This record gives sequence, structure tokens and C-alpha cells, in this order.
Amino acid sequence: MSFFAVEQAPARLNRSELAVPGSQPQMFEKAAQSDADVIFLDLEDAVAPDEKEQARRNIIQALNEVDWGSKTMSIRINGLDTHYMYRDVVDIVEQAGERLDLIMIPKVGTAADVYAVDMMVTQIEDAKGYKKRIGFEHIIETALGMQNVNEIASASKRNESLHFGVADYAASTRARTTIIGGVNPDYSVLTDPANDGSRDVHWGDMWHYALARMVVAARANGLRPIDGPFGDFQDPDGYRAAARRAAVLGCEGKWAIHPSQIALANGVMSPSDAEVTKAHRILEAMAEAEAAGRGAVSLDGRLIDYASIRQAEVMVEKSRQIAAG
Repeated sequence: MSFFAVEQAPARLNRSELAVPGSQPQMFEKAAQSDADVIFLDLEDAVAPDEKEQARRNIIQALNEVDWGSKTMSIRINGLDTHYMYRDVVDIVEQAGERLDLIMIPKVGTAADVYAVDMMVTQIEDAKGYKKRIGFEHIIETALGMQNVNEIASASKRNESLHFGVADYAASTRARTTIIGGVNPDYSVLTDPANDGSRDVHWGDMWHYALARMVVAARANGLRPIDGPFGDFQDPDGYRAAARRAAVLGCEGKWAIHPSQIALANGVMSPSDAEVTKAHRILEAMAEAEAAGRGAVSLDGRLIDYASIRQAEVMVEKSRQIAAG
């Protein structure tokens, strides 16, 4: 291991993150009773310009009056390039900051964007005498943000997670697609012709590089990488497939833009009983190997060593988080 120790963000269950428009308060109670790990009340893309101020008031009232239980609560503020953003931060943190856990910053482009919000939130918290510090979630959804993702990830002690905003990222990079997440038939390869001249088509994942790059930046800075939205909420199989790809790359959660996607995210992002059992067996086998003075051992016909311990510990810790959640 490097001599440099990576400081980990506060441990939170973040398997599913439910988006709830601030302009639709009738959804708040249902969201509070859902199984989502994190709820973000949205002031940005889901809210029309002439509804921004009322949505802000709705969120302040909801944070203060709705019983959110043990839910992690976040707000997605408007972008730093709008005149709505400063009021989002000032009004909500001043009037409902004690029930707020996270602020989601959209379209983060540079580390200076993070610094600007950090400065505002710090001043408000100090002025109000808050004891708890609000964390930051950053949506990486522009070419500029992806270019600067490493600096963004390390820009503040408040940072907790990075999220891949696929739709705006596609627009920013001028990708030839109008879907939100999922795959594209044009992103494919052809096999060489078979004897009969036929060729197979193999679809690829056009978001693989961007998501993998974000995951590395997140993990290198102790943050949680979270995959963003999947637009077709009538396609549970497509959602599961996207979530599995994200989980394989290292993401520990995915957005739910519809309540039906919460259970899908929780299921994919939770280790199975078989995986947890195997992780415990790995730890037990390595403990026995250590006692015998060995650094590696065979289990079920496969080599396991100290790297296996670290992998197994991640799995076991996740199962503990879920059980305690």
C-alpha cells in the first residue's frame, strides 16, 4: 500500500437514491415511507423556472415537518451559473439545515465550484451554530467536470460522493443519443464474417469509460461512486443490467427516478447471501492460514491471499451496513 492514506467519507448506505421534485410536495410523504437509502429533493432539472421559489419553500417546510425517519436527506440545488443557486443554499440551510445531510451540486465543472458552495455553507453553519456539517454530492455531467474530476473529488472535506449524470454528459459531449442511460445499437462491433458470410453484432456500453473514470476518482479520494438515472422506468430488466454494470465497476448505488426503481437498485447493490457467506469463509480460511504461518491458501480450488481479505471485508461490511440500516 502507498504511504499516503486515503481518508474515507462518512459511511452511509447509498444503494438507492430517490429523486423527488421539490415542486410536487404530494410525493414527499410517499418518498419518506419508501425503502430508498437516500432522498434528494430536487430544485434543478425537475422544476420549471416559474416554480423554483415555491419548490424551495416546499422543501423547507418538508424538511422541518415531514417525518423522514432515518433517511439520508439531500437537496439538489440549481447550478452555479443560475441566479437561483444562492437562495437555494442560503434559505434552505438557514431554515432547515439541521435536518439536511447532503447538498447535491449539479454540473460541477471545477474545484472552484466546490469551494464556492463550501464557503457559503460554512458561513451559514457557523452563523447558525450548527454542530453537524453538511456533506456534498457532486454530479459529474459535463465534459469540463470529467476533465477535472480528480480535482473536484479532492476539493473539500465535505465531499462524500460522485454521481454520473448521463443525460447532461451526453449533451455536453454531443453524443449521438437522446436516451437517458442504457445502451445504444450504434455503439457496437461486428465480428468477422463466418463461413456462410454472416456476422454477429455485439453491443457495447458507451458510458463505460466515463463511469470507470469517475469511479477511480471517487475511490482514490475516499468517496462513494453512484451511477445516475436510467430514463425508461418501464424497463426493469434494462435498469438491472445498467446497475449491474455500474456495480461491477465499483459503484455502490444508483439513482431511482421512479419509486419502482428503488427495489431494483437495493437488490442489485446489496451483496447476496451466497456472496456474504463466501466472504466469511474467505476470512475464516485466511485466519487459519495466518495461524499456520501462511500468507495464502486454497479455497474451493482457487487461490486466496491478503488481497482476498480486503475484498471479503468490503462485502461483509456492506452486509453489516444493510442489516443496521
